[in-house]
Amino acid sequence: MRTITAEELKARLDKGEMPHLLDVREDNERADFNIGGTHLPLGKIQTMQFDDIEDWKDDEVIVYCRSGNRSGMASLFMEQVGFKNPVNLVGGMLDWQQKFGNKG
Repeated sequence: MRTITAEELKARLDKGEMPHLLDVREDNERADFNIGGTHLPLGKIQTMQFDDIEDWKDDEVIVYCRSGNRSGMASLFMEQVGFKNPVNLVGGMLDWQQKFGNKG
């Protein structure tokens, strides 16, 4: 599984890149803080309810959650069902907020 750090992702976003971002946290977690992207909780991914992102199968998809654990599971599952390039955000939103505060 490929990974990306908060610093690497922030640098890409700051340069104006617009990667596919996938937030796999629950609704309440996303409401507290997010960096954008599509919201699809892990449970929906595990039950193959990902119509919203089906057209991303051949693209890089940066997957994030609170700490990097659920996004890691989501990335592995996505690979198993044919996504070519899921990338797990190591440390998730905890690491992001520790390094950058609440700047998305």
